[in-house]
Amino acid sequence: MASYLLDEDMPRRTASALRSEGFDVLDVREVGLRGMGDMAIFAYAQTHRRSIVSRDLGFANTLTFPLGTHHGIIVLRLPSAYPIDNVIAETYRALAELSPDDLYGTLVIVEPGRTRVRRKARG
Repeated sequence: MASYLLDEDMPRRTASALRSEGFDVLDVREVGLRGMGDMAIFAYAQTHRRSIVSRDLGFANTLTFPLGTHHGIIVLRLPSAYPIDNVIAETYRALAELSPDDLYGTLVIVEPGRTRVRRKARG
């Protein structure tokens, strides 16, 4: 089963909503990482074998976070005015579609109604 770490840019209700659906989710605010930079959040996620879930496009930078070197990064590219319930629904939809094998070392981009998975090229 995959484990997730939600960035603080995710709505507060997201963690409890996902937990109620059986997902193993922690919020950075629950583990003392509120206000910390991307590298601190990334380090925590890797130490605890969690995939990061964020709306921060910085996590989509494959030069900073190379494909194949982490436990997965999921970036939600949703309109800034997107209603909270829709953000939670898109997050749930994406996590429900993904298997743990889809996550290791990948960058997942979630857009309204669409999920794209980028993997390290073989060879």
